[in-house]
Amino acid sequence: MTVKGNKEIEFTFTEFEILLLLAQNAGMVFSKEKIYNIVWKEPYFGDYNIVMSHIRNLRGKIEDNPSKPIYIQTVWGVVYRFNKNLSSGL
Repeated sequence: MTVKGNKEIEFTFTEFEILLLLAQNAGMVFSKEKIYNIVWKEPYFGDYNIVMSHIRNLRGKIEDNPSKPIYIQTVWGVVYRFNKNLSSGL
């Protein structure tokens, strides 16, 4: 569990795994395919909307303004990364 301000934030297992992957590799970019392969531990052939859905849920939980994310950034509309310029704040 994580605390933001005075509120506890609860993550699903998958949300936490995605957040951990991105935060531990801050600044590195990950495609939706790469995130899926690492987090779900299997190759996925098809629609990666499930990854986008989890990213959207994460942003809703950790960002002050999810439509202008500071933590989980989109790069060129295809890949995600955790902002390496942030030392803490979650």
